[in-house]
Parts: sequence; structure tokens; C-alpha cells
Amino acid sequence: MVGHVDHGKTTLVNALSGEWTDRHSEEMKRGISIRLGYADATFRRCPICKEPDCYTVEEICTHCGAKTEELRTVSFVDSPGHEALMATMLSGAAIMDGAVLLIAASEPCPQPQTEEHLMALSIVGIAKIVIAQNKIDLVSREEAIEHYKQIKEFVTGTIAENAPIVPISAQQSANIDVLIQSIEKAIPAPQRSSNETARMYIARSFDVNKPGTPIPELKGGVIGGSILTGRLKEGDKLEIRPGRMVTTGGREKWIPIETEITSIIVGGERVKEVTPGGLVGIGTKLDPYMTKEDSLVGQCAGQPGTLPPTWNELTIEFQLFKRAVGVAKEVEVPPIKVGEYIMLSAGTAITIGEVKRVTKKTIEVKLSRPVCAEKSSRVAIGRKIHERWHLIGAGVIS
Repeated sequence: MVGHVDHGKTTLVNALSGEWTDRHSEEMKRGISIRLGYADATFRRCPICKEPDCYTVEEICTHCGAKTEELRTVSFVDSPGHEALMATMLSGAAIMDGAVLLIAASEPCPQPQTEEHLMALSIVGIAKIVIAQNKIDLVSREEAIEHYKQIKEFVTGTIAENAPIVPISAQQSANIDVLIQSIEKAIPAPQRSSNETARMYIARSFDVNKPGTPIPELKGGVIGGSILTGRLKEGDKLEIRPGRMVTTGGREKWIPIETEITSIIVGGERVKEVTPGGLVGIGTKLDPYMTKEDSLVGQCAGQPGTLPPTWNELTIEFQLFKRAVGVAKEVEVPPIKVGEYIMLSAGTAITIGEVKRVTKKTIEVKLSRPVCAEKSSRVAIGRKIHERWHLIGAGVIS
């Protein structure tokens, strides 16, 4: 769920799932998403009503009273829209199969982060998109039609050029049935292999223990994210890379973390095994201090000895955009220079790199924090402009 700040992403997730994903105290005070929010929604279909009225999230059809049939459960990641939280949005997009791009009809299109989020989806390879034209209850019919034309012009020539545009009101739950229908058709469940080596990107990590919990009752740290390939089950050994930083002989180095899976939670229910698709919480034997406050976000987890290499330096084949994305006033992108610091996003990992060498096609970067990633992985490149990180290009690890 992506889009400009305050265009209704969290409200729409709530309309679909019944869950309010802004749970952090600062999010509640400021009315914006700061961390990635998660919620599962079960799409259902009435066996009696015709399309699109048959699509719902209710167990009993509100039109005819019939019991609805379950289609599938969809996991939503509610990404922050504020430009200062662009890195968080990129880490959310890295574990998704498709996106709902929210664009509020009450503001001209595109807003800066609407443009930036669409570009980010392109960089991380998400091409299955549904556009929700939200807040249509706040504008006239004529204004909604004019705004629709603005959206069509904005997405022309982009990966979202042929994406369905659904007018909705998340606040009033209007046209949610049509939106579900569009998601079902435009973002079908992908085919994944559960026979490959298990691989998971960590997008959240936390301590589930309440303050004052007696030591014998303490539970190990929890990691959250999405299984990309393979399967994991209770009792499996787990390796996490890059791991943790240790200092020996005055030198710092990162060593992998090894632990064991103690529990698996999917959709609030405990399961014995999990396969690719959807969001999952993995309980471990780790000291909860190691997982608190998202401290393991950006790391990669899987069976010991099977994970990609850990990189302290990267060579990236890159391309720069003609202008920075997400800046209200157009800013041309000057060449990357030796010595400058850039933001790099690979998978759910976000790190800062110092540029050591630049050629016409590649840059060599020393990382402030190592990343675990395959060769040929996509990388988003950001630069600080007016004290904010903005996308300026993309590339692949070579």
C-alpha cells in the first residue's frame, strides 16, 4: 500500500482488514505511518450476487445475507508516505508481489511522493499495480473525472500505464468491492517454489516481552517478513546475515547469527510450518535485546550455510535519472562523485555508502553497514537533497 503522505493508505488497510496498522505511539500522535505496518485481509465472494457486488471481506454478504466463500488471504504492508521515510517504503516494497497505489482525488496529481513511490516500485521490480483514486467523497463528479485524467496522464509511459484505476472512499468503505475485484484480477497469487532453499528478508524485528516479565517466562526475539522461497518449520536451525558486529583486537567485523525457530505465527495463528507468500512472524531463541526496535531489519535469514554473500563493498552497474524523484521543484541529477555518500537499498537492507571509484557504467562503494545479497540484485540509489534522501538512480550488484 503506497502513495503520498495522508492519502489514506492506513485507512484503506483498516477498511480491508479491520486492523489499524499505526500502532507506534508517535504514529498515533502525528497521524502518519513511520514504521512498516502489517495486516492480513481475507478476500471473500458471495455465491449468489453478481460482480462486483459479490466481492467482500465480510463473512455474511451485506447485499443478500448469504454466507460468503473464502478466496484467499492477502497480506498488506502499509508503507510510509512521507519523503523522509522513503527508505522504509523501499524495504516494504522489496517483499511484495504487487501494490495498491493510493492517489487522493482531493489534491492535484502527482504529488511528490506519489511520483517517488511509483518510481520505487519500478526499481524493485513490482509491475502488478492497482491504482485507488481515494477520497472521492470530498470532490464533485466533475472534479473526480478531471482528477482521473490527471492520473492517466501521470502514469502514461510508466509500469502503471495499464493499471486499473478504481475510485473509492476508504473512509466510507465505498467501492471496496470493485477494488477487491481489481486486485484479484491484476495481482493474482504468484507461483512460488517451496522445494528450494529457504530464504527470508527480515522487515521487522521486536521483543514481545512486556516490561517486568519474570526471567523464566521471557520469550526469545521475533523476526518478521516474508518467505521468498523454500519452507521453514518449528525446530529448524536458522542463520541470519550479516549478523552482529563484534570487536576483536580493535577491529570491527560482522559475524552471522545462528539460532533455532521456536514458533511460527501467520495471521495471528500459530502454525508448524510456513511456505512462501504472506507475512510471517518467526519466534527464535535469540536474546530479545538483539531483535528489539527493528534492529535486525534488512538482514537475510535461511538455513545455515545457504545464504548469499555478505558485502562490505559493492560494485554497482548503475543508471542515473535525469532529475531527482520526489522533489517538489525539478532538480537535475549531477554525476556521482568520488567521496560522496549515497543511500543504497537492496532487498530490505538500507545502508549508506562512500563512493570510492566511478566509471561510466559502475560505481564502487564502501558500505557503512554490510548487506547480504545475491549478485545481480537490484539496488536503489538515493542522494541527500535539501536535507532529505531522494531517489536519483538504480542499478544491480555486479
